[in-house]
Amino acid sequence: MTSIDFADSRYTPAARPNFTWHAGTAEAISSGICHGTLGELIQGPYIENGAAQISLISLPVKKYSCMHFTHGERAGADNALATKTKCRQAIAHYLARQGRQLPPGTWSHDSELLEGKGMASSTADIVATIRCLDAIFGIASCGESISATLRAIERSDSVFLETYALYLSGRQHVVQCFGSAPTFHACYIDEGNRIDTEKTGARLLTLYHERLTPYTANLDNAVDAFLRGDLAAIAACATVSAVLGQDAIPKRNLGVLLKNQARYGADGIFVAHTGSLAGYLFIHKPGPTQMGALSSFFRGLGFQSRFVQTGF
Repeated sequence: MTSIDFADSRYTPAARPNFTWHAGTAEAISSGICHGTLGELIQGPYIENGAAQISLISLPVKKYSCMHFTHGERAGADNALATKTKCRQAIAHYLARQGRQLPPGTWSHDSELLEGKGMASSTADIVATIRCLDAIFGIASCGESISATLRAIERSDSVFLETYALYLSGRQHVVQCFGSAPTFHACYIDEGNRIDTEKTGARLLTLYHERLTPYTANLDNAVDAFLRGDLAAIAACATVSAVLGQDAIPKRNLGVLLKNQARYGADGIFVAHTGSLAGYLFIHKPGPTQMGALSSFFRGLGFQSRFVQTGF
């Protein structure tokens, strides 16, 4: 496996400066945006220098976190970052790294990503903040710069990339990017509980040591499937990863999902390994009748299902 070259334009974040004048006012708005995930296709150990690292291949989804900065002093402005500790940390790290000072202005934030569910909400918030700062100062931060900021704040995933990648979440390091960009159709539920990702690392590493052989085999199979562009094999590896992770953060409905997978023609099962999402993967978009049957199935389990297309 080879490391990514962040100088390669294919992997430069799509963070063009976004600086918009608000009609009818003397104010300007700078914005940054970042997609989230529906958890992961794969999570498991990657052995580096004899030690297991938490690695993952995220399942990207076209749902976004947005950060805005309105330039100029404004009376009575709300403090959108009051509860966004990690975004404030990202701002401080960015300004110190770039040797800059913020101009007068106020922040605002909006997100489609649920917190504590495994949708990479906090990482997407941080990346959206960095991209907003880029827009303010007319900079385009490279991948390594974004990784450095993330590394200083939290264990995260690769939402700052516009490609699938095998990523070490603790070290904020890209092991390998994949040329294939599979699109799946997901039908999923939120089991309801909130997970603190930061508190799961030790539990995951313990589980990895107990089941290193099957974890390593599944990761190798997943990388091979991505290199071949084999969507069916990728979905199968996602199912194995969901089952392997059950002893770390169990999904209450994984058993019934496995039991009914063939019945509903799903190509695989995915979970947010450190979240509360679980559902089916389909290579081909389910039709209205199939979607209705899936909705009835999940409603019978006490959940409202959601349908979304994954990928970039």
